Amino acid sequence: MNYDHAFHAGNHADVLKHLVLLALLDALARKPTPYFVLDTHAGQGEYALQSRQATVTGEAADGALRLAAWSKGRTALSPALTRYLDAVAPFLAAGRYPGSPRLSAARLRPEDRMACCELNPEPARQLKALFARDPRVGVHQRDGYGALKALLPPREKRGLVLVDPPYEAQLAEFDQVIGALRDGLARWPQGIFALWYPIKLRRALAPFFRRAAALPARSVLLAELMRHADDSPLRLNGSGMLLLNPPWKLDQALRQALPELAQAIGDSARGWHLEWLRQESG
Repeated sequence: MNYDHAFHAGNHADVLKHLVLLALLDALARKPTPYFVLDTHAGQGEYALQSRQATVTGEAADGALRLAAWSKGRTALSPALTRYLDAVAPFLAAGRYPGSPRLSAARLRPEDRMACCELNPEPARQLKALFARDPRVGVHQRDGYGALKALLPPREKRGLVLVDPPYEAQLAEFDQVIGALRDGLARWPQGIFALWYPIKLRRALAPFFRRAAALPARSVLLAELMRHADDSPLRLNGSGMLLLNPPWKLDQALRQALPELAQAIGDSARGWHLEWLRQESG
């Protein structure tokens, strides 16, 4: 695997992914019983925005940094966007950007637990060092898809699985993703599953959406943010989150936040999209 997220940390895809992640964690924390988080493709946990990789692409300038600048002086932001901005502000001030394990760990209560999987040796080493003194967090240098079989179901009855693969195999990755989600739901049908996916050429995603709608989840929700028009297969035009068994009223929270993201960093023509592929009745 050659993918290095340091080139892309803090970009528009990270903004969407982490805003949704924090909204999911907030929903879990509303109940007093413990919950479990599995991060299948965790990365190194934190990224320097002045690193060689980050400065080559400069993607944070059109993502988290642009959003933070846009939000200055605005007082009527949605709760989900405010939560995200508050979470990343200390890192941005230090010239860094937090990965999903860092954001998730900051939300864990003493009774909650998280497992982070990272296959690449160096990011896994950094992640282990980051959480060496946190007994709530376990770091595993292993394939994240395999972890869905090995680590589910957890002893906690509630929780979240975040699946954020690099899509190095392009569209072929979706075959593995669908199979992994089906396996995960078979082992933990009440779990929340959140999958990040890239958007390049939209019509190429139609088979994926059909298969996702047929997964054995109670409900299936899509949340998307577009940076460019979705008619070119040569660049990351936007991204989405596929949410299986999303918590109650999550769609309402995202319906408030997504237009704000689109205004700040999205495509002015069609910057956001929220759609139920299947909605639980009653």
